[in-house]
Amino acid sequence: MKVVLVTGAAGGIGSVLCDVFAQADYYVVATDYHQPTRGHVNLAIDLLRLVNDLAYQQVSLQAIADVLPNGQLDVLINNAALQIVAPIENLTLDNFRNSMDVNVSAAFLLIQTFLAHLVIMQGSIINIATIHTRLTKPEFVAYATSKTALLGLTQALAVDIGSKVRVNAISPAAIATPMLQAGFTGNPTGYSCLEEHHPSGRIGTPTEVAKLALFLASDDSKFINGANISIDGAIGVRLHDPA
Repeated sequence: MKVVLVTGAAGGIGSVLCDVFAQADYYVVATDYHQPTRGHVNLAIDLLRLVNDLAYQQVSLQAIADVLPNGQLDVLINNAALQIVAPIENLTLDNFRNSMDVNVSAAFLLIQTFLAHLVIMQGSIINIATIHTRLTKPEFVAYATSKTALLGLTQALAVDIGSKVRVNAISPAAIATPMLQAGFTGNPTGYSCLEEHHPSGRIGTPTEVAKLALFLASDDSKFINGANISIDGAIGVRLHDPA
């Protein structure tokens, strides 16, 4: 049985990642700020505190190591993210730092900590990025910048360790998570408009993202390394102008 570690496992995409990998006979170690419920082992770990509190960091990383069956880790999925939406005038330095810590530094720390485990298994690292690394909109400065840094980390690591462990990113556009759907409560017209802006005529599903991750973790994708794969219904190639 292969072993996968999923961060942000209580979220809309994270919970489905856990389900899809479990259905594929992976042993799932799930972490989240709030206690997740979808893994074989579920750990409540605050990634912001993990990066900034050394004592907490040591205890938490050991807690993860302790639940890896025989120390085995085949796949690490850095899915957790902090999304702070605010105009630059209202964005504090702490907001910006926290976004970088959760979205980039925590991923770096987990990769560095468990790299030896992944090397033994000739494993795979999958970082969940976003369409905001290429195309963004107002008030997403902290999120877009931090996720772009995560993509840079992905590419640099593929060059550094690509012969030992594959490192790839997935960049979703709008995905039908409970959080996104809640944002359109009472606004079905707005939701339909969002769907129509995607040339595919709809937004994506968490299952589609999870199955792409499962493919990237598989032996069928052995030559895919250092890639950023968009899953965006073609919105990333659509020109929007006043005409």
